[in-house]
Amino acid sequence: MAMLVFGTQIHIVTFIFILLEICMLIFQLAYYSFRPQDKNRIRYLILLFLMLFYNITGGLFPDPGINISIPIQIMTAYGSGFLMASYFPFYFYKAFDLSSLRWHALFGVPLFLMLPYAVFFVIVYAINGNLKADIKLGMIVPLIYALVLLWIMFNSIREKYKRNRNKNEYLEELAMYSAITPWASLTFFGLVEESQLIEVLCTNTGIIAISILFLGKSIKREREEYGKLQELGRIGSQREEFEEQCKFYRLTNREIQIVLLVREGLTYKEISEKLFIAGKTVDNHVQNIYEKTEVNNKVALIQKLHIYP
Repeated sequence: MAMLVFGTQIHIVTFIFILLEICMLIFQLAYYSFRPQDKNRIRYLILLFLMLFYNITGGLFPDPGINISIPIQIMTAYGSGFLMASYFPFYFYKAFDLSSLRWHALFGVPLFLMLPYAVFFVIVYAINGNLKADIKLGMIVPLIYALVLLWIMFNSIREKYKRNRNKNEYLEELAMYSAITPWASLTFFGLVEESQLIEVLCTNTGIIAISILFLGKSIKREREEYGKLQELGRIGSQREEFEEQCKFYRLTNREIQIVLLVREGLTYKEISEKLFIAGKTVDNHVQNIYEKTEVNNKVALIQKLHIYP
């Protein structure tokens, strides 16, 4: 006996996936509101929303108990699957910088997936009402194209990671293969009638793999940004300390310039050429700096003034 919820056509497993995806959508929307410049996150949110829409419509429709005409329900249910299948290549093209998918993401998918849907599942079905015949005709091109595009996506991923592959990148590559493989099942289930349980398990494994990839990349990016902020804070603190030391020892602007060039390892001759002053003038400035700071060599000067790197 099918395990349905709330007297609808939705299987309990589908319902669990819907709840999980709603929670993920709310969490990611909240995070996106703090960082609206994060384009990868908005792409992931669109993907998550389309998967949620696909699960809801695929689980609910067709149902005579819903106050929507059966043809509209069927068009919507199939349309959600085609939308999901169409967005997948675009998401991978943008999120993972797979440039070889550009043509397919922008032109191939609308031509070979969305156009057949509009023709056979909307126009022709609205005219003849013969769903079985329309499925057989309407799914021929999308199914063939899905298999071809799946092969192209596999090759694009392999090309991206074949150079300088390390352990982490190898795991990421495997996760990407796991994410795109269920994508082809979206068109397959449009042609073959299977139980909702099998369909939802196959199609949702892809979104799980993509979510793992997305979260992994997000965590890595956040750590890098945090490290950069810490480094900038450290440099800023050292710069302030250096400026305070220069004020304390009453170094002039020219002397501060020379101190910084000494820190870079330039010789007195190179400093004179860089500042367009005589070598003897540089030597005099250095001696004045030594006297003011009470040191007698470059290393002691650098240590005393806490010169930032």
